[in-house]
Amino acid sequence: MSESRGERSGPFRPGDRVQLTGPKGRMHTITLEPGKLFHSHKGPIAHDDLIGLPDGSVVANQVGVEYLALRPLLGDFVMSMPRGAAIVYPKDAAQILAQADVFPGATVVEAGVGSGALSLWLLRAIGPQGRLMSFERREEFAEVARGNVATFHGFDPENWSITLGDLAEELPRQAAAASVDRVVLDMLAPWECIDVVSEALKPGGVLLCYIATATQLSRVAEAIRATGHYTDPVSNETMVRGWHVQGLAVRPDHRMIAHTGFLITARRLAPGTVLPELKRRPSKTDFSEEDVEVWTPGALGERVVSDKALRKRVRAADAAAERSRADEGAAAADVAEPAAPPATTDTEPTGNGG
Repeated sequence: MSESRGERSGPFRPGDRVQLTGPKGRMHTITLEPGKLFHSHKGPIAHDDLIGLPDGSVVANQVGVEYLALRPLLGDFVMSMPRGAAIVYPKDAAQILAQADVFPGATVVEAGVGSGALSLWLLRAIGPQGRLMSFERREEFAEVARGNVATFHGFDPENWSITLGDLAEELPRQAAAASVDRVVLDMLAPWECIDVVSEALKPGGVLLCYIATATQLSRVAEAIRATGHYTDPVSNETMVRGWHVQGLAVRPDHRMIAHTGFLITARRLAPGTVLPELKRRPSKTDFSEEDVEVWTPGALGERVVSDKALRKRVRAADAAAERSRADEGAAAADVAEPAAPPATTDTEPTGNGG
């Protein structure tokens, strides 16, 4: 497998994505092409002025305004890429990788794929020896995800697949029993898929669900317990608060990234294992049909992206992916073709004397 564009280092090369940060902190991301210009209201920057510079350089545009040039981090990329569905934010992606203990070489199942943000984090964590099996019910979302992953890497990862359809129907066809190390469910009603996930997971494997509301959290926790196949589920949410630090002016930022979703995890027990009963205070764990109605997709207010907006995002993701694949192919061809020897003349070389 060729080097991923998202993992490159060293001087900037044609085809690299570069993040330019202006004097007021505004960021622009460009893909380097020889002979091209980046235009802003503060003046143009020639791509040729960036090619060959080390990562982390400062370059001035044609009117003297300076920009910091860096390769964008994966977190930068996922926050700016085309979206078919809402993305998993970097703060939650980091916790998913840690709490699910995603490791190099793991076989991971992901549903749904959304815009591909979590897929990118999972692919990085499992490495080229691992396998990521993504499932998505909407073809438009799958196309946006494919485009975003290809744009970031410069190619389509060979160890990643997207299967269109419902996880409950497709997972038994794609994964043998007890063959999956980790399952990450980012879907509206994960409790509908617990049985097939239990069949696919290895003993000791981790199930993690990323869900938005407290009612969903309650329902999926009780569904996991009801199977008798898992350890007692653990749930949490992650909030990130930045701090302003300048000299003696040290204070929390006025804004913070608060609730984006809940994470709930449990581990698959060995077949036939009965989990020791935990001592708990009495609480209400049963629910009625009226309670179940509150958890339906309509009551939860599932966000719907219009077909027109989705088609536009698919086109944007496809176009970015095609440019990325073409640039990667051109770069590979340049490396494979040996440089031509320098031209010779009949004229004797001249020195500086001495």
